[in-house]
Amino acid sequence: MIQQQQTMMFSKYMDLYDIVVPQDISSGMEVETVIGDTAYSEKNNIEYSKGNGIKLVSRLHPQITQGARKKENEFEFNKDAGLYVCKVGHMATRKARQGKKGVGKNQVDTYYFEVDKCTRCPLREGCYKEGAKSKTYSVSIKSDQHSSQAKFQESEYFKEKAKERYKIEAKNSELKHRHGYDVAESSGLIGMELQGAMAIFAVNIKRILKLM
Repeated sequence: MIQQQQTMMFSKYMDLYDIVVPQDISSGMEVETVIGDTAYSEKNNIEYSKGNGIKLVSRLHPQITQGARKKENEFEFNKDAGLYVCKVGHMATRKARQGKKGVGKNQVDTYYFEVDKCTRCPLREGCYKEGAKSKTYSVSIKSDQHSSQAKFQESEYFKEKAKERYKIEAKNSELKHRHGYDVAESSGLIGMELQGAMAIFAVNIKRILKLM
């Protein structure tokens, strides 16, 4: 939904970011800021935003900024050695980088531990799989795009704009509960697009009448 001429708010009800924004720009609309949830902070969207001078107010997924592990399962990084140390104090013997930079998913640094020590470790349960011939600990490396977005989301501008997301969430609730947009009424993409267009048109008309 469009909040202002230069700010767009996105939700799961709208088309993909790389489809909607180019269409609005081609129609003459000036888009300065796009506000969306974590689903819109993927690398392609970040690249598109930077390339077109658009501020993307969308937080990175927690798995990118914090990783998928629970805090108690994290290993400690030894800066001097440049290697990770497990909970018992055993340091990795080597590391290897996997994946290609700038292609697909982020690269991963994989750290290898002496499996003989792992088999005798008192904390091996949940950490070492019995019978495994190796023990590794992998850490995802932020891409340049993700690092840039992580820095941007700490700015005051990002924080202020992020506070406005509640407005679209309220509109989502209206679409879902008052206009039946929670369930598709017909099969096929065309039918779903028509249903979406009519529902959004209806709530926009209501808003216009209220403002008048």
